[in-house]
Amino acid sequence: LSLYSSPARETKYVENPQTELEEGVSRLRHAMEPYTAWCQVEVTGSSKVKVDSSLCSDFFSEGYEFLQKPPAGFYPRLGVIGFAGIIGLFLARGSKIKKLVYPASLMGIATSMYYPQQAVAIAKVAGTQLYDWSLQGYIAMESLWKDN
Repeated sequence: LSLYSSPARETKYVENPQTELEEGVSRLRHAMEPYTAWCQVEVTGSSKVKVDSSLCSDFFSEGYEFLQKPPAGFYPRLGVIGFAGIIGLFLARGSKIKKLVYPASLMGIATSMYYPQQAVAIAKVAGTQLYDWSLQGYIAMESLWKDN
């Protein structure tokens, strides 16, 4: 037997007030509703996800297929490249410019180790673009020099 009697409990549900972040996310979701309707995903009877064939069907279906059947060694390579970026962030303490340059550089180096043909093609394109930009800058500076 209980020595003390317990008072009757009256419970009442009280909803927590929304924070500013929750209100902002709610407003953003309501504003983006018409646009997200374009890319709604339909799940058919099978286990395959089918994307509406409007604006984003090709992009999502190719990415979905690639991630379902990746090439051999894709995920370990992705891990090494991502780890190189994390090391770059660790080494770039202090400056905001270092935080942009170091991770991108180390990830670029790691990527070029695994994909050398693509790295050479990108380097050729980047080299010609850099040459064109420097030539345009030289012409602009020359024209300013001659005008004065």
